[in-house]
Amino acid sequence: MTYKPPYEINTSILNKVATIMKMIGKFSSLNHLCSQPLLRRKNLIKSIHSSLAIENNQLSESQVKDLINGKLVIGPQKDILEVQNAIKVYEHIQDINPYEIKDLLKYHKILMTSLISDAGLYRRGQVGVFDDEKVIFMAPPADKVPALMNELYEYLNQNDENILIKSCVFHYEFEFIHPFSDGNGRMGRLFQTCLLAKEDEIFYYLPVESIIKKKQQAYYDAISKSNQEGASTVFIEFMLDAIIDTMNETLKQSNIEKGFLSIQAKKLLAMLEEGIPYTTRELMDRVGIKSRASFKMNYLDPLLELRMIEMTLPERPKSRNQRYVKK
Repeated sequence: MTYKPPYEINTSILNKVATIMKMIGKFSSLNHLCSQPLLRRKNLIKSIHSSLAIENNQLSESQVKDLINGKLVIGPQKDILEVQNAIKVYEHIQDINPYEIKDLLKYHKILMTSLISDAGLYRRGQVGVFDDEKVIFMAPPADKVPALMNELYEYLNQNDENILIKSCVFHYEFEFIHPFSDGNGRMGRLFQTCLLAKEDEIFYYLPVESIIKKKQQAYYDAISKSNQEGASTVFIEFMLDAIIDTMNETLKQSNIEKGFLSIQAKKLLAMLEEGIPYTTRELMDRVGIKSRASFKMNYLDPLLELRMIEMTLPERPKSRNQRYVKK
C-alpha cells in the first residue's frame, strides 16, 4: 500500500471540487484566456508579485511589471533579485514536471540563486516559525527530509486521488516538511499551480497567489489549524476556496477584456468600492440616470448576470432592503 498523508474528504470538499470542475468547463467552452494574451500577462505579473509579497518582498506590482519588461527599477537589491529569479522560473513554468523531485530541486535553485547558499539542496539545519521567542511551528529534523519528500512524491505519483485535492495535500505537506532553508512558501504555491496545470492548462494563467495574498492571515491560519489537527483537511478547504475565488475573478476580468460588458456597466463597476452595499437609488445617482427601468437593463442586470455584483438578499430580489455589493 502506498503512503497517504492524513486528511478527510468531507461534503464541503466534494462540493468545492464539483464547483471548480464546472468552472473549468465554462472557461473551456467560452475559450477564455486562450485568445487574451494581455490578460494572461497581467495574471503572470499578479502571480509573481503576490507570491513574493507574501514573503515580505516590498516591490509593487508595477515594479514587477517593469522588471518583466526589462526596465530599470529602484528598490532593495534582495527584492529585485527575488523578482528576477521568479521571472526566470515563471518564463519556463510549462516546462516544469511537478511529479519529479529533480525538477523541484532544479527550479528551487533558479528561484533562490544568490539569495541563499544552499539553493537547490535540501536543508541541513533545523528550521521553524517563531513569534518573538515563542515557537509557532517546528519543522521535522533535517535528516528526515529526504525520506519525507520521497513519501510525499510516492503519494503524488501513485495515489489516484482527484488532482484538485491531491495538489492541496501536496502544498500543505510540502510546507509542513519545509524541505529547504528558505523559499518553501513560493515553491509550494508554484508547484501546486504546476500540478493543476498538468490536468488543465487554464491553471497556468490563474493567479491563485493573488487571492492567497488577499487572505494571507487565513492562509497561515489554515496551515496552523491543520498542523494542530494533524491532517490537511482545513487547508484543502481553504485552497479550494482560493481557486474558486481566483476563477471567478478571472472570469470577470476576461468578460471585461472581451467586451462582454456595455460601456454603461463598465462605468458603474468602476465607481463601486468592493464590499460596500449600495441601494438602487445610490447606484443610479452615481451614474446620473433617473429611469429605473433603463438603469436596470443597461447597468444593473449585466453586472448581476456576470456575477460582478451580488444582491445582499438574493432570495428576495424585490425587497425594499435590497443592496448590491461589488464582488
